[in-house]
Amino acid sequence: MKTVGVVLTGCGYLDGAEIHEAVLTLLALDKAKANIVCIAPNIDQMHVINHFTGQQTEERRNVLVESARIARGKIIDIKDAKSEHLDALIFPGGYGAAKNICSYAVKGVDCEVNLDTATLIQEMNKAKKPIGVICIAPAILAKILGGIGIKATITIGNDRTTANDIEKMGAKHKISSVSEVVVDRKNKIVSTPAYMLGPNIASVAKGINKLVKEVLALTKR
Repeated sequence: MKTVGVVLTGCGYLDGAEIHEAVLTLLALDKAKANIVCIAPNIDQMHVINHFTGQQTEERRNVLVESARIARGKIIDIKDAKSEHLDALIFPGGYGAAKNICSYAVKGVDCEVNLDTATLIQEMNKAKKPIGVICIAPAILAKILGGIGIKATITIGNDRTTANDIEKMGAKHKISSVSEVVVDRKNKIVSTPAYMLGPNIASVAKGINKLVKEVLALTKR
C-alpha cells in the first residue's frame, strides 16, 4: 500500500484549500487503496473570507485547524511530515496555496514559501518521489524547484499571466485543458488545472482522477 501525503491549506477556496479539489483527491486515493496522510502547516491564514459575501472578515483562523475540517480531524503538522514516511505528495489548489503556504497571490514571482513546506518538497524531490500539484499549486513547485535549478514542466491551464510567472520562477509551462494532466517523468511531477479552468466539479474530477493515477504509477518506478 502506497502512503500519499495530501497538503491542505485551510478550508474554502477563497482563503484555504479548494474543497472540491481536496475531496476529489482524497476520494481518488481511497479508491486506489492508498494510505492517506493529510498534512497542513500550523500557521495563521493570511486572512479570512466570508464565502457567502466574498468579503474579508476580522476573524483570525489557523490553517491546520481549518484543514482538519476536510480531514475529519486526522491530520498532522507539516513540520512533522517526513519524506521517508511518504511515497508521494499531492497539493490541492485554492487560494490557500497562494496565500497561506506561499505569498504568490500578493508578491507574484517574488513570493516566499512556508519553510516547512519548502523543506518537504525539496526532500521529496531529492528522494525522487512524485509530487502532484493541482490548480494554482504548481506555482509553489515553480518557486521551490526553480530556485534550486530544477526546470519542471507543469501546467495551470491556459492563463498566460500565471504561466509567464511560472516560467520566470524557473519552470516550463505547458498549456492543457481541465481534463488533462501534464506529466514530467524526469522530475516525477504531475499537474492538472482543475478550477483554474473549471467549469464544474465533473470536469475537474476528470483531471484529478488522472493526476492521482499518474502519481501512484510514478511511485513504482
